[in-house]
This record gives sequence, structure tokens and C-alpha cells, in this order.
Amino acid sequence: MPHLPSALRKAPHPLVDIQNSRDDRNIPIDKVGVRNVKYPIDVRIREGGLQRTVGVFTLTVDLPHEFKGTHMSRFLEVLGLHSADISSLTIPAILSDLRSRLSAETAHLDVAFTYFREKAAPVTGKKGMMGYECGFSAASGAHEDFITTVNVPVTTLCPCSKEISDYGAHNQRGYVKLRIRPSGLIWLEELIDLVESVASAPLYPVLKRPDEKFVTELAYMNPRFVEDMVREVAARLDQRADLLAYAIEVENHESIHDHNAYAAISRVVVGANVSPIC
Repeated sequence: MPHLPSALRKAPHPLVDIQNSRDDRNIPIDKVGVRNVKYPIDVRIREGGLQRTVGVFTLTVDLPHEFKGTHMSRFLEVLGLHSADISSLTIPAILSDLRSRLSAETAHLDVAFTYFREKAAPVTGKKGMMGYECGFSAASGAHEDFITTVNVPVTTLCPCSKEISDYGAHNQRGYVKLRIRPSGLIWLEELIDLVESVASAPLYPVLKRPDEKFVTELAYMNPRFVEDMVREVAARLDQRADLLAYAIEVENHESIHDHNAYAAISRVVVGANVSPIC
């Protein structure tokens, strides 16, 4: 038992629940909770098993007009119970638990994390770990929603530069941010593979000289504007039957300009009764 100052050794004072007291301003709050919560989590791997990473969470609920505040500690308690498996299959239970413990009608969860994949170089097969920034956003209550996000870095080579230059063409690193509203389970790996398949060339964590030659020539044979990239990704998503909506953003960090090139497409699948992804 730690030594307590004399001021703390007297009879305990009643602990009043201020958050649960009444508020008379008659103003409900749409979202209240915790942000920038860093927590170790496990994310499902397509090949089986779980990957340990760190999630950055925002957890919120609605607050009726009559309550002064919410109980912030309960968000962390719920997260601690469920962090061993964060996926589209388990997040609904987290939201249900938040609504129950906080007596809320709606609950929201946003989590961003780095997802790692072992990737082999295209010629030598040298392996390294490639990180992809991913995330889930979900809501439960009056409005049910689930969105998966992947941000995939790629190589793009400029078709105009290739066409007009006698020697070479400028290329750059591009980023494809893909957000989908699925109708079932879609693996992060599926989305990453889809994006990389339509780039001028994928990125790799380890490249030896034979690999660098291969990737450079591959990009030269597959020039892509940002317009090409966003359309190619959209065309492949349009072929899927397990999507309700999607939003694609492509941004190239230009190598010969002091600005970035950008393109975006957002679609709701015909017949799907959902809102666009903003």
C-alpha cells in the first residue's frame, strides 16, 4: 500500500457522477468521445491468422440534450475488450457494446493503421516488408455503415513525356486512395493487388540491379496519367458484385513540376440504396 499524504487519509468523499447530471441548454450533441487513441490491435490476414499493428482510433457516440457529459473511460474499456481482432466482422460488436455501455442511440468508430505485407522483388526474389496505410470507418444505430480504406503507393510514368522525348520519360510516385463500402468481406490484400495491377509499376521494399532494370522498363511500357489510373481502378471495381459504393483518389507527386497531379471518381452501384462516399 503506497504512503498517502495525511490530507488523503481521511474518510473518502462521495464520488459524484457529474457526467450523468442534467444539462438545461436543450442541445443534443451529434458526436462525443475520444480521438487519437493509439492502441495495439490485431488485423486479419487473407492467408489466415492475425497481424499485430498499432491502430489510431476515434470512438464517439451521440449525447442526448439532457445529459451533461459522456463517460470517456468506457470507450477505452470497450476497445480493450475487442482489440484482439479488428475487422468488418468484429467492429459491429464494438459499436453495439459502445451503444449499450454509454446508453447511446448511435456509435461511430474510425481506425487508421499500417498493414504490412512481405513482398518479393520481381527478378531476384529478394524479400522485404511493405507497409500500406489502411483504415476502417463504421457507424451503428439509426444509420449503419462500414467503409474500408487503403492507400497504395505506385509508380506512374507520364505518357506525354514518353511521347515527346527522344530519351526516356519522367516518372513519379503516385498514391491511390481507395475507399469502398462493401456488401461482404473484402480483404485488404485484394484491394492492394487491384490497384498495383493497373499502375505503371508497383513499388517494392528491396530492389537489386536486375529488379531495378525490370521495374524501370515495366513502367516505361505502361505509361499512366492520373486520369488513366483513376479510370483503370474504377473499371475493375465496376466488375465486382460485392460493392455498394466506392471513391477513388489518385495523386502523383510530380518529379518535374512544383505541384501534384490529381484525379477522383466516386460512384454508387446501380440499385444500391446507400449514399455516396464523400
